[in-house]
Amino acid sequence: MGSKPYDRDTEATQVSNAIDEELRIEREARKKRSAREVKVMLLGQAESGKSTLQKQMQLFYASQSLDREKPSWKPIVYFNILKALRMILGELDIQYPAITQSPSSTPGSPASPEIPPSTASSVGNVFSFTHNSVTHSSNSSHYSHPAEASWFPELQYLRSKVLPLVASEDALASELSGGITVTGGRSGVYVRAGWQALVTSNRAWPLPDIRGSASRPTAVTNIVAKTLLATQHEIIDLWRHPAVRNLIRSNKLYLEESAAFFLDSIYRITEPEYVPSIDDVLHVRVQTLGVTEHQFDVTIGGLQYHWLLYDVGGAPGVFLTATGLGPVLRRRYITFTFDFLGGRQLTDFDHLFIATAIIFLAPISAFDQYLEEDPRTNRIDDSLQLFQTLCTNKLLSKAALILMLNKTDLLKQKLHAGIKVRKYISSYGDRPNNYEEVSEYFRAHFIQVQKRKDSSNRSLYVHFTSMLDVKATQAIITNVGEGIMRQHLSSIGLA
Repeated sequence: MGSKPYDRDTEATQVSNAIDEELRIEREARKKRSAREVKVMLLGQAESGKSTLQKQMQLFYASQSLDREKPSWKPIVYFNILKALRMILGELDIQYPAITQSPSSTPGSPASPEIPPSTASSVGNVFSFTHNSVTHSSNSSHYSHPAEASWFPELQYLRSKVLPLVASEDALASELSGGITVTGGRSGVYVRAGWQALVTSNRAWPLPDIRGSASRPTAVTNIVAKTLLATQHEIIDLWRHPAVRNLIRSNKLYLEESAAFFLDSIYRITEPEYVPSIDDVLHVRVQTLGVTEHQFDVTIGGLQYHWLLYDVGGAPGVFLTATGLGPVLRRRYITFTFDFLGGRQLTDFDHLFIATAIIFLAPISAFDQYLEEDPRTNRIDDSLQLFQTLCTNKLLSKAALILMLNKTDLLKQKLHAGIKVRKYISSYGDRPNNYEEVSEYFRAHFIQVQKRKDSSNRSLYVHFTSMLDVKATQAIITNVGEGIMRQHLSSIGLA
């Protein structure tokens, strides 16, 4: 009996069917993964509270992971203190130039440990902003406070003790940033995802020699810790000095919001066994480069979902430099950011424009502040421009839109101190200068932008927030999380 003739068509059909089956299985697997994957983008200008919200969400959904990270935040806390001290000394030098002269030695004063002279940070000028302009704090030989002349010897001494510590700011920033430099000479910590690897001494993974040196990356951190301990009394005396108090009250000295928290806690932070608390981690200020992804699992209704949280760095000049795109003006960065995230610039980010939800943070306490890179632009106006660009971006139009009008605690403090909104935002007019009126005024403006510019007719969910209030923020996160999950289930046809 002869063998069955070879049928090429039958074999081709079988191969084709097998390929189709593999593709079907892959599609089903991808669909299942997609059904359990929730993508959320955090957007907003620099210092709007995005990173703090990310940490709050991590604390709520994956608190153990935040606990494990606490030791790695210690050098960032140190950096925040050094930056605050630099700003204090800078404004003191402007207001009281006589203190820059060498003081006579004070018997019995403790000596500071030696700090390497490399990358000494200049104690530069600090600017105070007024309505639609920038005015430099003026030098004057006439002092309004009768006791000011008597302050000079003490200020000279405190300055001489703290200045060597401040000089290590750039070296610490370089260590934390892994050697990343920023054009323009700006001092700061600019980090990418995974920066903790640079400062964790007990890491189990190899660390490449980023800076071209074989020294341990924790060397500067250790020196700063010892110097902080040796100068803790001088630091607290400087912080509580009447001269510094006067500069703060007169708005001639503007410090980051975390400064007072850390300087008031200097004795606790300088303890040899210090490990940052959750409050410390929530208060730290550090600028991130590009897009940082955070992952955690969320269990809702007995089912586990995998959340991907994308924190989009808010420092435009740094972000563009890091991506190798060269200097781009601030107004061009606004549009570029959303195009970039929409997949038009790098295919690695194509998946971001199908985000389940976008959380936009706008710091409404910043009505009396201006952009560092453009001193003519009020930060509230800048937030409105960014929000408008988000609303008009078609690639992001299917995502649920959540607006967090942030830093309400600071807004209340400023209004209570008598700072008038109409001085900085003329359109506010003669409305009452209280929290209820001011917060509603800003809310109405953002809602109006969304109604005018968002062609998708999606709902806008608005929350007033203070990211440092853990209890209140956790309640908001619960509500926001439920809303995001409803949007997600609807998008995959399950609601």
